[in-house]
Amino acid sequence: MLESNLKIVNNDMQTLVKDAQALFQAASALTGEKADEARNRGMQLLDTAIIKAHEVQAKAIVAGKEMATSADGYVKENPWGVIATTTCVALLAGFFLGRK
Repeated sequence: MLESNLKIVNNDMQTLVKDAQALFQAASALTGEKADEARNRGMQLLDTAIIKAHEVQAKAIVAGKEMATSADGYVKENPWGVIATTTCVALLAGFFLGRK
């Protein structure tokens, strides 16, 4: 689930970058040298944003895998505690949802 959400965010980011690049290219076609400078600077900023987004994505994947491993270990060590906790949470959710 985490990976599918990250793929969606990544696709959205790529679409945003492509649209921004098209906008910069259109703006540079309309005016002179200053627009070229602005376009080049904007493209550099977009490239930096893409690199940072990939770094954040990689860190999120690593953190998610570590949390999943930790949770899996805890469940294997304390199965009855997890069952009791889950049952209590489900009963409380059912109680509060049933009141409406």
